[in-house]
Amino acid sequence: MEKTARIAPGHQALRKGRVTESGRIYHVITSTHDRYPYFTSFAHGRCVVSEMRRLAEEGCVDSLAWVLMPDHLHWLFALTVKNSLPEVIRLLKGRSAFSLNRILQRHGPVWQKSFYDHALRRDEDVRLAAHYIIANPLRRGLVEDVLDYPLWDMIWL
Repeated sequence: MEKTARIAPGHQALRKGRVTESGRIYHVITSTHDRYPYFTSFAHGRCVVSEMRRLAEEGCVDSLAWVLMPDHLHWLFALTVKNSLPEVIRLLKGRSAFSLNRILQRHGPVWQKSFYDHALRRDEDVRLAAHYIIANPLRRGLVEDVLDYPLWDMIWL
C-alpha cells in the first residue's frame, strides 16, 4: 500500500506545491502577527515600504504593485535570479520587523510565520492583478478614493 504525505494544517499547507521561478510574477500576501494593525500609522508603514524598495534596489525583485493594509501586505513583483521567493519574504519580514520594533521600543514578532503566494499564469493580466491589489483599501471601506490611501504604489501610474 502506498503512503501519501499528509500536510498539516496551517502554514505548512501553504508551502505545498510552492515553486520558485526567476522571472515569474508573484502576488504575495502576508499578515501581521495575530493580525495586529501595526500599519494604521503611516510612519510604521514606512518601515515596510523602505524594505520593499531596498529589496528592489538590491536586485531581488522587480516591484510592480503593492498595498500595505493595517494588518497585512499585498505585493505583486517579478522574482529575479538573485533570491528564492521564501528568501525574499524572509528578508522583508526580518528587516521590517527589526525597524518597526526599534521604533516601537519593543521585542517580539511583527509578522505571521507564513505567507500566501500566487504565481501568475502567463495568460493572466498583470495590470488587472495590480489594480485588484491597490483597490483593497476601497473594498475594506478605509477610503472612498484609492488616492486618499497613503500606503500603496503601482508602476503603471
